[in-house]
Amino acid sequence: MERPARQLLLSELRVRNAAYDVSLSRSLLSWKRRISSPVYHPFRPRFCVPSFRRHLDSGVCHSVSVSEIISVREEEEDNSSRQRDDGSWKKIKERDGKDCRPAFTVLYVERCARHRWRCAEVTFTCPEEALCQHWVSSIREQLAAITSRPKHLLVYINPYGGKRQGKRIYEQKVAPLFAQAGVSTHVIVTEYANYARDHLRTEAELKKFDGVVCVGGDGMFSEIVHGLIWRTQIDGGVDPNSPDETLLPCSLRIGIIPAGSTDCICFATVGTNDPVTSALHIIVGDSQPMDVCSVHHNNTFLRYSVSLLGYGFYGDVLTDSERKRWMGPARYDLSGVKMFLTHHYYEGTVSYLPARGIIGTPRDASRCRSGCVVCQHNGQLLSERAERYETDKPSDSERDSEWKTVRGKFLAINAASMSCACPRSPKGLSPAAHLADGTTDLILVRKCSRFDFLRHLLRHTSKDDQFDLTFVEVHRVQRFRFTPRHCQSDSDLELDLREHNKRQIFSHICRDHPACSCTPAYSSWNCDGEILTHTAIDVRVHCQLIKLFARGIEEPTVFEDLTNPCAI
Repeated sequence: MERPARQLLLSELRVRNAAYDVSLSRSLLSWKRRISSPVYHPFRPRFCVPSFRRHLDSGVCHSVSVSEIISVREEEEDNSSRQRDDGSWKKIKERDGKDCRPAFTVLYVERCARHRWRCAEVTFTCPEEALCQHWVSSIREQLAAITSRPKHLLVYINPYGGKRQGKRIYEQKVAPLFAQAGVSTHVIVTEYANYARDHLRTEAELKKFDGVVCVGGDGMFSEIVHGLIWRTQIDGGVDPNSPDETLLPCSLRIGIIPAGSTDCICFATVGTNDPVTSALHIIVGDSQPMDVCSVHHNNTFLRYSVSLLGYGFYGDVLTDSERKRWMGPARYDLSGVKMFLTHHYYEGTVSYLPARGIIGTPRDASRCRSGCVVCQHNGQLLSERAERYETDKPSDSERDSEWKTVRGKFLAINAASMSCACPRSPKGLSPAAHLADGTTDLILVRKCSRFDFLRHLLRHTSKDDQFDLTFVEVHRVQRFRFTPRHCQSDSDLELDLREHNKRQIFSHICRDHPACSCTPAYSSWNCDGEILTHTAIDVRVHCQLIKLFARGIEEPTVFEDLTNPCAI
């Protein structure tokens, strides 16, 4: 049986003219309404406005974790007299029966539907000033003891991403919350693409901050990731251009205030794209590790990826949609239909290094959630294995024997480092993929009919197993390489996308003819929404390389008790 936490404070306080027993421990703030009694109580005010109770909550206990308290403030004694008097009956009654006793207000996290958080508050009235100050100082001491909470943040705002609402969202919804929580910020509004990446690489004084926050979409988050990881490796003497180097983890956590078109990363790490929810996760100091894939061509670094690497179908969709940016988000639907009808396939060789000794498979029924056991176990296992690898490196022949090779014609080659779930695809590309287990799910979709490929795509939105098809195979890997058929040598193959797009203004819908001029020899890689300039790539997963101000998607049971009147 779990031992109850020792109480630091226990007092009878008042909330909206009702008496409550309020207690504070190192982990919990609780308040329980006292059972009504007909006997006169000297602490209860003589003059009060009768209120209609929305809940029969006599004796019900409300509680909030100390770690989820945002702030506490001491109210002025004559606070009600400062309110605007509009002459209404309610205001007159409040003025006549106003309570001049000292009070304090606690702001805390309250859970709503669909993984959303909001800032709720409760005001406690004390019988005397000394007791009120004692409560305020005690709560503040508990909050100050939480070392994971950020005090100083570097904030980058993308004013052009999504619907160009980034600056407004930050100023109206996020900045007031940071101010209430006592978080100081240094705000930079980006001026052009990759501004934040370049600033983090060279100019930013990172030692002054506890974290970096980006206000924008997935593209803005990618800029922050590239800038932070590159800066960490350079400062640590690690060569980012070497695909065999073990990268150093970033010390600063990253916060995401969603203001983009898709906000895929927010959906995977928080469960919603609500900016208030993300801001509250930052304030309470949540921490969620994430894997990062490094993408190289020969010994040249190309990009980092945290969600999707897609060749074939998803690469073609991105390439085609880039020429239709004037259409907005609708361009992805049009390009998706067009690429499905053209039905291009591509020949090549995929070599991969399977993840050994880990728990979990790509076809598990389990999902990556807050406090994921799979991520904890596999992360620890891979870190121990990396330490042994540094001291006792295996021979090249031993390492080569572990690699597997697949050759063929593919409609799509996808590597999902997370589920990639979003409102349009609730399950995502790989429903059982994990955020921080040191692996990526390699999905190979071989050449098949249009009807079969449509079956595979539709299963992303249904309950059916999207991998239970003869032309689809999935592997959980730590590293993989891809070489297209027309690039079997080590010579560079740089894509001439402009010329390629001119030939693809509207492709013919034809059957499989080897000599057909409408079928391109190669596709392009979609790396988190950016087109890579090479097709022959080497991809390696770096376990828990970065950390976000998040805690993973919480189980639905956490949000079940939504009728609990916490914000009294």
